[in-house]
Amino acid sequence: MSTANDTGTQRPDERPRPTGLRAYSELGVCGLLLAVGILVLTDALTMETVASARGPVGPRTVPLVVGTALLVVAVLLAVDVMRGGRGEAEGGEDVDLAEPADWRTVALLAGVFLAFAALIDPLGFPVAGALLFWGSAFALGSRTHALTRDPLIAAGLSLLTYAVFHLLLGVQLPGGPLMGVM
Repeated sequence: MSTANDTGTQRPDERPRPTGLRAYSELGVCGLLLAVGILVLTDALTMETVASARGPVGPRTVPLVVGTALLVVAVLLAVDVMRGGRGEAEGGEDVDLAEPADWRTVALLAGVFLAFAALIDPLGFPVAGALLFWGSAFALGSRTHALTRDPLIAAGLSLLTYAVFHLLLGVQLPGGPLMGVM
């Protein structure tokens, strides 16, 4: 397939077709999707369930659907890549590719997530979740009333999330100091 028009000049909106390994680099995404699909299906099929403790739709249903969908997408994407299809070049609405990555924000978010993972057992989900939401808002740039409004919103959101999962859905989240209150 040529990128030249009738006059023999290259059109500015078309880039030359990659060659060699770059032409098939998207097969790595296919491999990743395939591996995750196999992992999800293997986990779902080896899951221990008690038939009397579940309703008509058991805990295997969603993982089986998701795993199967991952395998189908991996195969369809691989066929498309092998036929010459390729993804669009990155060009987000407000992404300036000339700017360097903001590693400070990435490090702050990673620290917040690691702190959440370390604090969820001793402090419980409501307190650790509030710290997660507040820390994430701070890391992503919220500076308006950072010491008054953001912690209150984070605490409310964390308590609401805990109540929905714990009380309504029956998912046992660690309550920490609030275990007897809710």
